[in-house]
Amino acid sequence: MSGGAGNREALLEKITALDAEHAKAVAGGGEKSVARHHGRGKLLPRERIELLVDEGSAFLELSPLAGWGSDFAVGASVVTGIGVVEGVECLITANDPTVKGGASNPWTVKKIFRAAQIAEENGLPTISLVESGGADLPTQKEIFIPGGKLFRDLTRASARKQPTIAIVFGNSTAGGAYVPGMSDHTVMVKEQAKVFLGGPPLVKMATGEETDDESLGGAEMHARTSGLADHLAEDEHDAIRIGRRIVARLNWRKATVAPTSWAEPDADPEELLDLVPADLKEPFDPREVIARLCDGVSPTNGAVFDEFKPLYGTSLVTGWARLHGRQIGILANAQGVLFSEEAQKATQFIQLANQVDVPLLFLHNTTGYMVGAQYEQGGIIKHGAMMINAVSNSRVPHLSVVMGASYGAGNYGMNGRAFDPRFLFTWPSAKSAVMGPAQLAGVLEIVARQSAESKGQTFDAEGFAGIKQVVEQQVEEQSLPHFLSGMLYDDGVIDPRDTRTVLAICLSVIENRPVEGTDRFGVFRM
Repeated sequence: MSGGAGNREALLEKITALDAEHAKAVAGGGEKSVARHHGRGKLLPRERIELLVDEGSAFLELSPLAGWGSDFAVGASVVTGIGVVEGVECLITANDPTVKGGASNPWTVKKIFRAAQIAEENGLPTISLVESGGADLPTQKEIFIPGGKLFRDLTRASARKQPTIAIVFGNSTAGGAYVPGMSDHTVMVKEQAKVFLGGPPLVKMATGEETDDESLGGAEMHARTSGLADHLAEDEHDAIRIGRRIVARLNWRKATVAPTSWAEPDADPEELLDLVPADLKEPFDPREVIARLCDGVSPTNGAVFDEFKPLYGTSLVTGWARLHGRQIGILANAQGVLFSEEAQKATQFIQLANQVDVPLLFLHNTTGYMVGAQYEQGGIIKHGAMMINAVSNSRVPHLSVVMGASYGAGNYGMNGRAFDPRFLFTWPSAKSAVMGPAQLAGVLEIVARQSAESKGQTFDAEGFAGIKQVVEQQVEEQSLPHFLSGMLYDDGVIDPRDTRTVLAICLSVIENRPVEGTDRFGVFRM
């Protein structure tokens, strides 16, 4: 095993910084807001989720850093994730009313859209834990028009026979009233839930009518008069109990029978901290990562990793393994650069996985496809395009983990966010951009120098040095995991030691739908 104490120390430092950012999301609106919310006898969103999911089961939180680096609170005033309720994997969303009353900002909307996409692709029921004051009005221009997709997604989920359940704990006003209105099952908490298109002040302005919250949109009114509430809960705990009973009666069946046993990795996952160099220019062997993520040797499993084409295209490792008893195909970058051989090897391997209906795991550590006259003449563009074609049209589920570098078209070929992997997670050691900061700044300097010379001007190298430094620093900051996760370019930044568990949850979630490959790809330019 390569690596050592220096790698571990550097990565632990990044994990500590990551934990601090996650703590900001958990803190919600801060101590005062949390105390005020608890003082009203209400639970926090994560407390509601903890009661909702099965005791002792894991909750995989998604996009916890959404909005990081923006003007809005980290987490975007909503919690989303996957939890097991009465044995059923469900997509759960929970408004955080301690952050501006749970108002939705532009990042909230994007985060919920991503959650809805995950529910659709993996065939999951959705449970909405509702308490929101509606849209953040100062940014309504970024919310109102795209926000309608939330309601569209709910109704389309119902049409696909993916049940939708709304449990209303407090405000669900204006457009938010359509969440319980468009869900298959609706539970409202007595004397807490308030669901109306327009509150008393708006009704007064629009019609002159004098009314109050309870008669206009209270839980009892909706349970006894309007019929919007299917269940009237005595309190929050009762509402969650009712929600669990609804899930228990869904008659839910997964498409695949889950494995009942598997071998733990032969190598200790704790050692993943030693593998990734602090300097991403240093290569590391992804086989060492695979040995710590995948099932070890067992009587039924055989080898940990059956490598495909080990002597060809050696800077990309491909092969078959099992993870929590489930077969997967793996594509992992070894030395960073992708050549024509690696692209051709990946294309064939992706086709093979589709032929046998096996999900694919992409482990990123690439600086992109090779450049230079020799490689252009050798067809690197058409071979890279072939690989990207295969990734784009593959129909088996894809999972991606960005371990180190993920630069340029290498990010595309290794199934980056734009290519819709079912799930994509990032390690704190990762970086992703069009190219490395030093390379990008250097390219800008060359272009600026050539531009000056073409105009007959003298290039001011000393003056450009300051610009180059600013650009390099900006690209460095924008290629870091916190920034990219804040933009929802991944589903979360995770501790490498948790990767096996996270991937196992994702593979289990995928099994809610049949895994079916394809033999239909675009035209391969040979």
